[in-house]
Amino acid sequence: MTAPVHPAPAVPPASPPGSFGAFVAAARHAGRLVVQPRMGMSDPRAMRAGLAATRAADATTVGTVTLDSYTRVGDQTAARRALADGVPLNGYPLVTYDTAVTRSVLHGIQDHDFPVQVRHGSAAPQSIVAALLRAGLDATEGGPVSYCLPYGRTPLTESVENWARSCALLARARDHGAEPHMETFGGCMMGQLCPPGLLVALSVLEALFFAQHGLRSVSLSYAQQTDPGQDEEALHALRRLAEELLPGLDWHIVVYTYMGVYPRTPGGARLLLEDSARLAVRTGAARLIVKTAAEAHRIPTVAENVAALEAAARAAEAERDRTLPPAKGPTAGPAATGPAPTPVADTGIHAEASALVQAVLELSPDLGRALPQAFARGYLDVPYCLHPDNAQRSRSYLDTDGRLRWSAVGRMPLGGIVAPARAPRLTSGGLLTALRHVERRSDAAALDPSPAHRPLDDGHRPPARAAHPEEGR
Repeated sequence: MTAPVHPAPAVPPASPPGSFGAFVAAARHAGRLVVQPRMGMSDPRAMRAGLAATRAADATTVGTVTLDSYTRVGDQTAARRALADGVPLNGYPLVTYDTAVTRSVLHGIQDHDFPVQVRHGSAAPQSIVAALLRAGLDATEGGPVSYCLPYGRTPLTESVENWARSCALLARARDHGAEPHMETFGGCMMGQLCPPGLLVALSVLEALFFAQHGLRSVSLSYAQQTDPGQDEEALHALRRLAEELLPGLDWHIVVYTYMGVYPRTPGGARLLLEDSARLAVRTGAARLIVKTAAEAHRIPTVAENVAALEAAARAAEAERDRTLPPAKGPTAGPAATGPAPTPVADTGIHAEASALVQAVLELSPDLGRALPQAFARGYLDVPYCLHPDNAQRSRSYLDTDGRLRWSAVGRMPLGGIVAPARAPRLTSGGLLTALRHVERRSDAAALDPSPAHRPLDDGHRPPARAAHPEEGR
């Protein structure tokens, strides 16, 4: 029995919406960056108002329904109790609400011109996928690794089984005329201090896992990190590997605005958001997940989310006009329409990511077997991740140029590609300093517009740094 909810207006039966992947591809072909908020409210009326405001924003947008923490961990009893007691949740309890309630939230807002994605964070998303399909949705995100290791102690083998079932369930939406879409979260592991080669590899591996379990429309994620030049190179590596390993699939790349400690000043937050939009344009990404000026202090309002969407869209348009030639039509590859990304120097990120991906693929043709084996052997090893199935032998640090580098690679198969630097052991104080690097840099740039503090992505970027001698690249 579900909890009492607000009365839902009568709506027609759910019908398959327009394809999420096709909408993003069409926007990219037209030269527009799709921008998307992080947004989830437990009250259906508030959730509907948030989606309506996102759709009405002066930008090319898609909607987001972010789920609450109880739903993420499968505690529907607690979610029902909170709703019955009138306690607000930190997201939308999709599984707890009756399907008619969610359909009423979406009715008249979600359509071919405004697809909606469900975001959650669960290592066991079967009930979430079933609920979103019943409501007429067919786009979500996550992954067997990225929604397992950082968020709890669910065994990786169990998460892989859960995600295999969930992908198969989502793929069956094609039987009803839909083309379901899944986005990897692998390019955002831990949000910060993970060198980009590993992020790229994890994003590619999760996309391959999705394809192996029947999905034909996917997106590959990458979270903005600490250095614009390094991020550009990583995104080029991600695109190159996707072109090599995902032939015939509908895919695109999605960039996340920085997920670590966020600037505390409104100006610093704005600069970092605009930097991420410019990064997405320069690298040919199709979609951007934004953050707001309120991130360092509280959950943003709908109005603040809309302001962030519109600011990102303006920055993207200005960057496109400044740096890229007009689109001349489709180029090779299913996701390669629109302006071509600008070239960058190669310091070895592609080689690093490729070596990790190939090492995993060589363990077994079945990624459901290969991924747990890779972590058990230390072929994949996420720094500062305390999950029991993570080897915890890798370490990274922030060098004096602000780039993420390895100080230890454990058993990862990176010999001859990465020469870990001799870096001092990272203390708790050093870790906090590294975690606040982007925050401090962005706030300093906002408070002091002199060239020394000018944001690196405003058209005054230095040339991409050549490989450091210690990197052995």
